[in-house]
Amino acid sequence: MKRSVIIVRHAKSSWSDPAQPDFERPLNDRGKADAPVMAKRLLDKHVRIDAFITSPAKRAKKTASLFAEVYGKDKDHLIQVPSLYHAEPADFFRCIAQAPDQAATIAIFSHNPGITAFVNMLTKVNVDDMPTCAVYAVQCELENWSGFESVQKDFWFFDYPKSFLP
Repeated sequence: MKRSVIIVRHAKSSWSDPAQPDFERPLNDRGKADAPVMAKRLLDKHVRIDAFITSPAKRAKKTASLFAEVYGKDKDHLIQVPSLYHAEPADFFRCIAQAPDQAATIAIFSHNPGITAFVNMLTKVNVDDMPTCAVYAVQCELENWSGFESVQKDFWFFDYPKSFLP
């Protein structure tokens, strides 16, 4: 079965309150605008998302909920995985291994620096940095998500909000 993983770095967050705990930082206005635009770009590519899996940090969760909204789902469809906050590549692999097998395409919402390290382990197509709200997608042939780490993964696409600016 063909499966796809869409890896999304959270949208731009607000630093208006420097005393605010990192976990509680919300999206800023640009982040709130970029997330639905990026979700719409996925829809324009005919990318279906069956499961929205997110870090529970406020900015990642909000990014995931804005994507889900564009896809006609509400925030109750979000799967929160605590290990996606400050995740290392091994955390991403464990998270994907536990994804619902009925989902052919999953979207993972998380943070840097771990998200950049993770995507650079997947294929020969590397990125210097996953900008805010960037999307890196891979596809593979796989029966169950538990085998994702060891299966051959093919680069599908990479996109980010400023990639279409003149």
